[in-house]
Amino acid sequence: QVQLVESGGGLVQPGGSLRLSCAASESRFRINAMGWYRQAPGKERGLVAAITRGGSTNYADSVEGRFTISRDNAKNTVYLQMNSLKPEDTAVYYCHARVVISWARGPDEYDYWGQGTQVTVSS
Repeated sequence: QVQLVESGGGLVQPGGSLRLSCAASESRFRINAMGWYRQAPGKERGLVAAITRGGSTNYADSVEGRFTISRDNAKNTVYLQMNSLKPEDTAVYYCHARVVISWARGPDEYDYWGQGTQVTVSS
């Protein structure tokens, strides 16, 4: 089993910044894509940003230019730097990792999720 431990959420004023971190507990397995999703009250969970093992990134249009995703493969950790935060960024942010586990019959990919961290943007 792989656990994803998130940190860095909190309350910030509009225009402020936060940095989220997510570390995978298990280093034996290869982690391919990692990313951040968010879910606001009454809304579905949606992609915020994702990054491949090689460093290619993808962002939701609403955060492009304000958020930056990065990762440290040696530490199995993904980060989300959030700048120029807006009230509409308020949500629970979830870390995601696609983990490759090799079996005798071959490798399989599995999706793992963090427990979520609250980000509130309010004055």
